[in-house]
This record gives sequence, C-alpha cells and structure tokens, in this order.
Amino acid sequence: MQTVIGIDPGSRITGYGIVRMQQGQLAYLGSGCIRTGDGTLAEKLRIIYTGVTTLIEQFSPTCMAIEETFLSKNVQSTVKLSEARASAIVAGAVASLEVYEYTPRQIKQAVVGYGAAEKTQVQYMVRNILHLTANPQTDAADALACAICHCFTCSVTMAMGDEVADSGSVRGRLQHS
Repeated sequence: MQTVIGIDPGSRITGYGIVRMQQGQLAYLGSGCIRTGDGTLAEKLRIIYTGVTTLIEQFSPTCMAIEETFLSKNVQSTVKLSEARASAIVAGAVASLEVYEYTPRQIKQAVVGYGAAEKTQVQYMVRNILHLTANPQTDAADALACAICHCFTCSVTMAMGDEVADSGSVRGRLQHS
C-alpha cells in the first residue's frame, strides 16, 4: 500500500491531492488548495510549509510527488514558483518522505495519454480515474494528477523491473531500495 501526496506548487495557490494505491486500485483521500494571500514572501512560504506539514500529519503519506518548475519567459515568476516548490519539498523532507519530481508533460501523459493536454482534460481524467462526482479545482486536479502519475509510474516500474527506470522509458526521480 502506498499513500501519495501530490503537490502543484504556486506562490499564491498550492494545490494538493492525496491518493492511496493498494493492490492496483487507486482511492481518493482528499484534495484542495493552500491559499497564501497577499503577505510577504516569508509569510507565503511559511503558509505553504505549515499547510503541507499539516496535511502530512493528517494523511501520513508514504511519499510526495511534486510538479517540476517549468521555465517561463518571466524570470521573476519562475523564481517565485521555485521558492513555493522548495517550501513544500522541505516539508516533505522534514517528515522523512521520499520526494519524486515529474514534469507537467510527464504528468499529462500518464493521466490523459497526451503530454500537451489542456487543464480541462486533466480535470476530466482525474475525475474519472478517481470516480469523483465533480471535477476538482484546477490546482487540486493538477496535484491529484501528479500523485496519480507517481502511482502509475511505480506500478509500471514494479511490473517491468528496475531496467525500465534505468532505460529512461519511465522518468521522474525514482529511488529504489
């Protein structure tokens, strides 16, 4: 059994989603958004850190999956996103979670089957995969998609053995014991 907290980092809104994979079946445990408001950078990072820490305490995940930062033409936006991402990663590291990183393209490919999928397509597939009654919020859907991507990646890696991860066919930061 594996419980994964997925994180879609953002300096204003950080999405989170928690899923459990047990005997090949995915189960939805929770999702939502951590909203930082208009405070200083330090206040925003504290809110993200404490929010993720609280979720880790509440759901006891076995690992964290987080979306990698994409490079934007706006350098300042990329820096802010990276800082928010680091805050969430530190919360996972402090809780001794293994942290796995996936690109937006990898996540969309795993969940939708198309690496350039639109956000509405991601929401739709997350809803169907997890048997939800409504589409989750966009940021929460992205976080759930990240967690689902990790579960699918681990399932493929376990089914195919370490050679899949070594061949580069399955990407992400896979750590084998």
